[in-house]
Amino acid sequence: MKWAYASPGNNKILYPDRSRSDNVRFLGFPENIEGTDIHSYLRETLPKLTGIIFYPPLEFHRVHRMGHKRRDDANRPRPIIACLLRHVQTRQLLQAARTHGPFRLDDLEVRLTDYFSKETSERRKAFLVLLPRLRQLDVKYGLFEPARMWITKNGVSKDFYDPRDLRVFLDGLQYQT
Repeated sequence: MKWAYASPGNNKILYPDRSRSDNVRFLGFPENIEGTDIHSYLRETLPKLTGIIFYPPLEFHRVHRMGHKRRDDANRPRPIIACLLRHVQTRQLLQAARTHGPFRLDDLEVRLTDYFSKETSERRKAFLVLLPRLRQLDVKYGLFEPARMWITKNGVSKDFYDPRDLRVFLDGLQYQT
């Protein structure tokens, strides 16, 4: 996988993540709840689910279920991936999901998440493993898209794109205190 360096600021952006920036992953919708028209189902359900009034109404480039339906685990629903037409609406949905947490509609619990590439998801998980150490060392932190950890200690801020670099930095902090 090739890295691209975007200017200004020389931020690292992975091409597959850029193409997924308008995608939202929905977890928890049972199989076949959408009937034959998944676009219409999401267009009607998402305003009720999130409480957001979308103007103009939601429109999608594409919507589909991930993967093949498995016979051995019929009760486990596959995620729905939706690529929204308007980036602003994607951000509204994801911000509502971050502030509200899982949404409830009737007896459903639905989660909305970003849809990153496998490599980026693995890097994000590697950063998340380090959160207990950050808390222990009293470091303020934030995990930004696609996988960039921002930390502040004693008024000094630093960005990390690689979890290994953050681990080395934390080892140095641990020996200083």
